[in-house]
Amino acid sequence: MILDEQKPYTVYILHCSDGTLYTGVCIDPAKRLHAHNRLQSGAKYTRTRRPVSYGYQEICKNRSEAQKREHYVRTLPRLDKLQLCSQWKKVKRDHE
Repeated sequence: MILDEQKPYTVYILHCSDGTLYTGVCIDPAKRLHAHNRLQSGAKYTRTRRPVSYGYQEICKNRSEAQKREHYVRTLPRLDKLQLCSQWKKVKRDHE
């Protein structure tokens, strides 16, 4: 059995329907997006800003690394976060 600390975690930025951004960490991005959009277990912040969609995702090797990266991303100015999203979408498009 792999401990949660040893599993890869994803740091993500969501685009909310009101134009705001939300940053978080999860193990399963598809499941977490579903929770943000459909379930009460999604973050309180996003419940009133649905639908939300991924703008950025970054895989980290463990929970500790992901939480440090999440903290860093949260402290970035909005324009820097939007630039991360733009770069991620370009790379994602290029690999499809």
